[in-house]
Amino acid sequence: MGSGSDRVTRGPQSRISQWLSRRSKPAAEDPGREREALLVAVAAAGLPLSPAAHPAGYRCSCDRIGCPTPARHPISFAWQTQSTTDRAQVERWARNQPEANFITATGMVHDVLDVPLEAGHRALERLLAAGIEVGPVAESGGTGDHARMLFFTATRGTPEDEDEWWPCELDCHPETMDEHPGLRWHCRGSYVLVPPAVLPGDLAVSWIRGIEHGLPDPLTLLETLTDACAHYAGTAAQAPQAVAWPLGR
Repeated sequence: MGSGSDRVTRGPQSRISQWLSRRSKPAAEDPGREREALLVAVAAAGLPLSPAAHPAGYRCSCDRIGCPTPARHPISFAWQTQSTTDRAQVERWARNQPEANFITATGMVHDVLDVPLEAGHRALERLLAAGIEVGPVAESGGTGDHARMLFFTATRGTPEDEDEWWPCELDCHPETMDEHPGLRWHCRGSYVLVPPAVLPGDLAVSWIRGIEHGLPDPLTLLETLTDACAHYAGTAAQAPQAVAWPLGR
């Protein structure tokens, strides 16, 4: 498993760094081209992508009345098999669906450790100060527990014994976020939005540390993230309870 992790952290990192250095930067006045370049870079790093819903005002572009995760879910129910790193397919999706957000399926190449934004900032400062390798990190807008920080890591791997796996539903699921206000470990069976993504209320998902950073072992981050979440939970328990976002359905 160690050699597989090396391939994830070192190989794709050097390839994507070379790709980014060769590719000319899109013009600032061409957000469509910039969006496409960022998505292609994610796919080139080995993270499988699939189109997702987008905001329609303060609502979701899907047909579901009272969508619980507006603009945060895949378009297709077959997103796990549809997700791909194929550059041509990602470019077609980006050009043919210019408003779509994109998700990346976790548990194939990478996992995501998903924490409250305040706890994430605290943990990121500690990790960097300690010289611990931190991979790509994204920030997802929102209020209260809906403001999140996403730490992209290598996956736990595919053990020969299936009993060593836990499905993501045992830990967290994109549609049960209110039940897991602390750390959520997105592994097999889950997904997260990838930047650039737009959310209702003029919110967004954006990179704090780009995809050019290698994917670290999740266990090297886990203790610091857990401590930061415990501190955040203690602070939040003493504060007045905020109203869950979004307001109204």
